[in-house]
Amino acid sequence: MRPSPLTRRSVLAGGAATAAAFTARPATARATAAPPAPGAPAPGTAPASGAAGSAPYRWRTAVIGGTGFITGVLFHPRVRGLAYARTDIGGAYRWDDHAARWTPLTDHLGWDDWNLLGVEAMAVDPAHPDRVYLALGTYTQPWSGNGAVLRSDDRGRTWARTDLGVKLGANEDGRGTGERLLVDPRDPATLWLGTRHDGLLVSRDRGATWATAPFPATPSATGQGVTLLVAAGRTVYAGWGDGGGALYRTTGGGAWEPVPGRPGGASARVPVRAAYDAGARALYVTYADAPGPNGQTDGSVHRLDTATGAWTDVTPARPGPGDTFGYGGVATDPRRTGTVVVSTNNRWGAVDTLFHSADGGRTWTSLKDTAVLDVSETPYLRWGGGQPKFGWWIQALALDPFDSRHLVYGTGATLYGTRDLRRWAPEIRGLEESSVRQLVSPPSGEAHLLSGLGDIGVMYHERLTASPSRGMAADPVFGTATGLALAPLRPQYVVRAGWGDHGNGAWSADGGRTWAPFASQPAVARDAPGPIAVSADGRVLLWSFTHWDGTRYAAHRSTDNGATWAEVPTFPKGAAPVADPVDPRRFWAYDTAAGTVYTSADGGATFTAAAGGLPSGDPQFRIAAAPGRSGDLWLSAKERGLFRSTDGGRAFTRLDGCRASYALGFGKAAPGGSGYPAVYQTGTVGTTTGVYRSDDTGRTWLRINDDAHQWGWTGEVITGDPRVHGRVYLGTNGRGIQYGDPV
Repeated sequence: MRPSPLTRRSVLAGGAATAAAFTARPATARATAAPPAPGAPAPGTAPASGAAGSAPYRWRTAVIGGTGFITGVLFHPRVRGLAYARTDIGGAYRWDDHAARWTPLTDHLGWDDWNLLGVEAMAVDPAHPDRVYLALGTYTQPWSGNGAVLRSDDRGRTWARTDLGVKLGANEDGRGTGERLLVDPRDPATLWLGTRHDGLLVSRDRGATWATAPFPATPSATGQGVTLLVAAGRTVYAGWGDGGGALYRTTGGGAWEPVPGRPGGASARVPVRAAYDAGARALYVTYADAPGPNGQTDGSVHRLDTATGAWTDVTPARPGPGDTFGYGGVATDPRRTGTVVVSTNNRWGAVDTLFHSADGGRTWTSLKDTAVLDVSETPYLRWGGGQPKFGWWIQALALDPFDSRHLVYGTGATLYGTRDLRRWAPEIRGLEESSVRQLVSPPSGEAHLLSGLGDIGVMYHERLTASPSRGMAADPVFGTATGLALAPLRPQYVVRAGWGDHGNGAWSADGGRTWAPFASQPAVARDAPGPIAVSADGRVLLWSFTHWDGTRYAAHRSTDNGATWAEVPTFPKGAAPVADPVDPRRFWAYDTAAGTVYTSADGGATFTAAAGGLPSGDPQFRIAAAPGRSGDLWLSAKERGLFRSTDGGRAFTRLDGCRASYALGFGKAAPGGSGYPAVYQTGTVGTTTGVYRSDDTGRTWLRINDDAHQWGWTGEVITGDPRVHGRVYLGTNGRGIQYGDPV
């Protein structure tokens, strides 16, 4: 598929507060810790008018299976079945060997800490199995916050936190390198942390405080800096990603020196990962001409004899014209000297593979050539076709130190594992990393939920506890979905829009089970697909278009199921169309640049200005129509508050008691109440930003999440279930679809 510029890894416009300016001060510990393992909150309390109470909820993750870039996996060297995984935007996980599933470790990070859901690196203490460390920080741009280090003495059940004075980049180029965090093999109280732009940091008190360590290389504001840290016996090695791929080492006293004789040339420009074979006293290093995961065209693998200092080129296969790639992951087997596994990366022609050697890299076998892939548990991995691919973006690779045939590797969408080096299946239960863009809960039919996601299109969820059996919506297959809507008076009719190579819009007559592409589409749809709306009776489609660079285009309208399209000149360019759920003639659009709501009474053919003087300046301000009612509109304007119109958008009134509203949706009305739909939002009531429900049209709110269930930034989409009161579906940016039920 043609990659979309608007992927789940896109910067969230306006989703984060402006970061404080960088300072070089040493980091200090915060006297705060994460909450204990998730549990039900205290019994609900009713709020006074305009205030917030709380309601106990059980939160679970809707199962798809992975759906994101696994950037690192780390087995503990001395505890069987103990492993950790990191992701670029979805936090960290611990493997529960008895349950055969992953447990999320960073869901407690809240709204203000959204930038910490990206995990730059992780480390375990070989001598103290309960200790684990995480280096957190998603972006290094000026608008992002600084990074942080979490440390735990109970395998991530609780955490202590140290805020850093530098930024980390878990969702930037080079996010699959590493690990950049290491417990010193000579002193478990000493930790090393490699940064991209600020050199090497060291802590002498188990991560409580950090200071800059003397290091021979000079960091830059645009470089990769330290790409890896690895222990080889009592020596620590550091890879440097700038200026030709140097490798450094220290044997004590804090002094670092370059390793002589290192390989050179384009194929060894960036040291990506390294693994040590203690039996052979050999350090294996994978290299590429770029940090990856994108952009690599050349690479190599080299073995360093740490006793003699001799380097040997052990590259399994050479990239060349028509078959370009770099090298990524590397793992050695502590039970079998000379056994090493490496991965190719960014190999799009022949598809990436793993190379396995039992003789120290003298001969290699491609494991892809004999692989049998079973994705029956996660059918979306067929990508709308018949067969899954072995993988791409393979930079995370780990070999179980207690089982020589248990090997796992991460891709851009999943984590594959094998127990015999031949049969492979996802080992991904409990780990969900999708960025959620749209959620629709149909009022009838088999599925209670349809979802539009970053990178993996649209899903039809027959059950929330199993990956959708149909996989991603096909005909056409999308990368990132940009629009999803159903006709309330004809709920089996659904439309979707998104980034795809074989069409950018599709319709379904069976509630989203099967799809067909629009017979035609506006020319602009290929390069700027945007949100789409459908009239209440399914007879009119309105499709809006915004390029990834922000350029807005005129909306188009179809009255023949997408066979033909006509431009709507009076529709505000780039606005998100909203259909009235009862009256097929009525549509709305919110011009966020001008702060004006536009309305149509002729099925979207023409629009005229209605209410003006509303909050403006942010494209993420949005309106939503209350189901089952005509002309009942709600407007979420982030920190500007929450507004409502009951006259079809001619006038809006701000709701007291809601300081901020980021995403808003509706669900089934409370039994015995007024019959008005339950209102759900991600917002701020009082001083707390959280997930809220109101059963009295926004007069009072109940907070329904708790401090253990926050998931970082959750301001994109939320909706209730029209068939189950209290059921809510929440989209996250990296932790998939969370759904909650009252307890």
